[in-house]
Amino acid sequence: MLHTVLRRRANGETVEDIQPDLLIPTGRRKGHSPSLSSIYRALAEHEKTQAYPEAVETAHADFAALQQRDRSPK
Repeated sequence: MLHTVLRRRANGETVEDIQPDLLIPTGRRKGHSPSLSSIYRALAEHEKTQAYPEAVETAHADFAALQQRDRSPK
């Protein structure tokens, strides 16, 4: 869904124009369009990952280390 929004925004469309065409594929809201705030939140997250890729990698590594620690016998 994010790729669709990014592609269409690159072509000059607004999020408000794109939102009705998107459908949630699974879960409780399956078949409904995501809210505008959900789309903007996804775009903001995407921008953060583009701006700070090393921070995302570090966060993933830290999370994996925490999971490993929680799984190890005590």
